[in-house]
Amino acid sequence: MRAMTADVVVVGGGATGVGVARDAAMRGMSVVLLERADLAQGTSGRFHGLVHSGGRYVVSDPGSARECAEENTIISRIHADAIECTGGLFVVTPEDDLAFSDKFLVGAQQAGVACEELSLSEALRIEPRLNPGIKRAFAVNDGAVDGWQMVWGAARSARAYGAEILTYHEVTDLVVEGEGADRRVAAVRAHGLKTGEDLTISCAMVVNAAGPWGGRLAAMAGSEAIEIVAGAGIMVAVNHRLVNHVINRCVQPSDGDIIVPDHTVSIIGTTDRRVPDPDHLLIPREEVAQMLDAGEVLIPGFRQTRTVHAWAGARPLVRDKRVSGTDTRHMSRGMTVLRHSEAEGLAGLITVAGGKLTTYRLMAKNTVDAVCAELGVDRPCTTDAEAVPGSEHGRNYRVTHRLAAREQDRLENQTICECELVTRKMLTDLMDEQPDASFDDLRRQLRIGMGPCQGGFCAARVAGVHVCQGRADAADATELLRTFLRHRWIGLWSILHGEQVREAALDFWMLQGTLDVEDLPTAARPAAAATPIADAEDGEELPEEMAAALAALAAPPRLDPDAAALPGASRPATDQKQEARA
Repeated sequence: MRAMTADVVVVGGGATGVGVARDAAMRGMSVVLLERADLAQGTSGRFHGLVHSGGRYVVSDPGSARECAEENTIISRIHADAIECTGGLFVVTPEDDLAFSDKFLVGAQQAGVACEELSLSEALRIEPRLNPGIKRAFAVNDGAVDGWQMVWGAARSARAYGAEILTYHEVTDLVVEGEGADRRVAAVRAHGLKTGEDLTISCAMVVNAAGPWGGRLAAMAGSEAIEIVAGAGIMVAVNHRLVNHVINRCVQPSDGDIIVPDHTVSIIGTTDRRVPDPDHLLIPREEVAQMLDAGEVLIPGFRQTRTVHAWAGARPLVRDKRVSGTDTRHMSRGMTVLRHSEAEGLAGLITVAGGKLTTYRLMAKNTVDAVCAELGVDRPCTTDAEAVPGSEHGRNYRVTHRLAAREQDRLENQTICECELVTRKMLTDLMDEQPDASFDDLRRQLRIGMGPCQGGFCAARVAGVHVCQGRADAADATELLRTFLRHRWIGLWSILHGEQVREAALDFWMLQGTLDVEDLPTAARPAAAATPIADAEDGEELPEEMAAALAALAAPPRLDPDAAALPGASRPATDQKQEARA
């Protein structure tokens, strides 16, 4: 058991947790951040990719709208490399209530959200794929963000100020000293999932930034002062940038009402439902169909585009007594910073929850302000004034910068991922920087396997590079490859229809039919134990529905166009005979 000390221990490596670590370190505190997986692997990496202008909440939650509008300007400056200031449109479709647009305009003015009404001809000029039947259009300051790049930028800044960030370290206990009104969280115990080492970190303050898992962490200290609800939603990516502005329906926040252009894809989302366990999020096919139908309302022909991936994330919502406990759609998106010393006489613990990725910096500021108040520290926040390392150049949609670099050394530096133009050197440099990184860790930073092929062509190359670099033997590399592909397939089962079936079938026959990936022996599974079915995480059982879906890997894919169609959804207007020849 290794003993450590720190002024502040932050639990949770999402945007808010890393933001707290950065802010506290910049104010001169010693900080240790604990994250049970990789940075931004939870909510911050499973979201819509939207930087809010505030427009979405001007009627339903004006306070959140104002916060988003103010923070949008700040984070677009300090995270210029991660945020593309695309601008956005709120449009009234033929299916929407025209009267709501008047409330929207008044709400935007009152909340300080920049908003300008455009003529219909101008809106259709800048976004020609929009529904030509729109009745009103408003321009706002929405943007698109690479959540992983944002979090890693903040992490680099935190480390530069002395913070220690320990990924793959799971908290096992909060040590509480004293009794009654004198109770205090005095230390955190954690286990290194990769190192096997146990830690005890004595500290003056613990910040619970564990997102939808925050309730579990608070319970380790015997706290019952906060109820954090996991509100799950799915998102679907299609393989084209259909629009260059964020497109919102001008309605009360609802399902499938936003399309975000992000890197080389367009993302539509999202749904909202309460789930009991944020560790097991399913992607219901009926919700995918719902997203595609909703996209059709904004962009005619949306359903005919190729869907390349679907995923789910869980919002950390604070229980709102004004609405039903299951009505996560209408729970407030406002932030909560709870000082447990005031709420229940438990010193040394502060919980932060709610909010949006757009307001992560403000949430961190308010949290560290509370830490300073508890510890008697008087140091101002400066995170709004200092850009994170690496943000010297703004982000615009392009992959040509990678292509230009590729052309300079094309003979020595092979392309590993054609979809995202990732080179071998980019991969090996990151592997040198993070020698324990899994394929999924590499994916989050390089976008390997996130293009149209979804890892079908590049994943095996990544495994090969691992062997060539001496990072793994053949058996270990095979297990890394298998785990990575399973994770990719989790986001594919619910979108297998139309053109995507062809790509999925090609990937299946290359990886399973030719390479026999699922049956190859590995260090973790000898040949005698080989099976086409395995859990997404070692030692963890998947829900029945997901296990049944993965079981289909053992059988050839079904290419019948009717069988592949999504349930409850109309089929795209394509030549069915041509589809049948897949």
